[in-house]
Amino acid sequence: MRPQWRATGALRRSAVLGAGGLAWAVVLGEPAVLVLTVPLLLISLPALSRRPSRTPTIETSLLHASLREGEGVSLDLAIHADDDVEQVTRVMTPQRLVVGRPDDGRIVTRWPAARQLQVSPRRWGSITIGERVALTSAWAGFRWGPVAPAERPLSVLPSAPPYDSRAEQPRPQGLVGAHRSARQGQGSELAGIRSFQPGDRLRRINWRVSARTGTLHTTTTRAEQDAGLLLVVDLLAEHGASGGVGGSTSSLDLTVRAAAALAEHAAAQGDRVALKPIGGRARPVPAGVGRRHLRRVLGTLADVRPSASPYDDAARLNLRVGAGTTVIVLSPLLAESIGTAAATLTRRGIPTVVVDTLPDDVVPDLPDRDQTLVDLAWRMRRLDRDGVLNALDAIGCPVVPWRGRGTVDEVMRDLGRRSEQPRVRP
Repeated sequence: MRPQWRATGALRRSAVLGAGGLAWAVVLGEPAVLVLTVPLLLISLPALSRRPSRTPTIETSLLHASLREGEGVSLDLAIHADDDVEQVTRVMTPQRLVVGRPDDGRIVTRWPAARQLQVSPRRWGSITIGERVALTSAWAGFRWGPVAPAERPLSVLPSAPPYDSRAEQPRPQGLVGAHRSARQGQGSELAGIRSFQPGDRLRRINWRVSARTGTLHTTTTRAEQDAGLLLVVDLLAEHGASGGVGGSTSSLDLTVRAAAALAEHAAAQGDRVALKPIGGRARPVPAGVGRRHLRRVLGTLADVRPSASPYDDAARLNLRVGAGTTVIVLSPLLAESIGTAAATLTRRGIPTVVVDTLPDDVVPDLPDRDQTLVDLAWRMRRLDRDGVLNALDAIGCPVVPWRGRGTVDEVMRDLGRRSEQPRVRP
């Protein structure tokens, strides 16, 4: 049933009191009562004369269907048949970590000054933006609503923290790219100067060295290739409380935002990026390049949810990684299966880096349990985690905490030097 215009309580009271006072003054001959009630009639008559004759319809729309966490978007309001509308009241549906402006998502002002309501989600994810709208006619005589227009879906992508890396991928094996290959080929990176051999290109002859030595020499270069990057995100559990942008950070916040930063950096260099969620509600993203593929990766990261069970997908963890791919595991390392998978890849010779995303100040929040036992259990779990970190370090798998810009630079250089060293195969 469509809402209709209804008289406001103020109009009812002024009309009843004004008419009753006028009748009382005339019947009983009390002019003082007439003086008190005439102003009420003078207010009621203009409101009744401006009684709305058309039923309005409202629509809401978002200026953007997706944005980064911490950014703002306008929730626009359109009113059809707004001839009788003088004032608009808008109240945004309250949601956790979603901020509305002005006045925390409440607007009471003249029409059409209330066309836009600013909404700013503070955390990544898929949300719906809704509100309740009420209209008031001239002289506050009649009110329409409140009604709830259709909710608008909004995809909030994770905000990639400032990240940049000057380290090259250890083993690029693609056709084209920005990384210096370990083997010689057509490129712009100087590899060396050697004697001319049959099959060498004439334009590569180094005439200065050839004139000095008396024999032909040619300049050799290294090929510039692209690399593959596999991001493994741990969704088995979320540790700590999330306060959104500018607030407290949970392990899942660090994992998702770090993965977004690494994916954007790799995509900017033309590398192939793949995403493998472990546990939770998310589908893997195969390797791809380009801005469109990066948008797919970020959209998948925005939709991730932690597992209902901490052992979901942990027992059947199988990372099928080929040559030329660098694996970065983003995990708080509280599940032994994640450490086992990283150790297996390292023993296979796959360049593997583990990024520790467990916040330093995280403490279990179990108010219904004995806090002494909770602290003891958490200390024991941290000791087990330290054992996993030491075991990974012993087999040559680097573990670094996420620190933003330059987090994996040093370990990537170490892996690159390690890949150029001769390997002894049995």
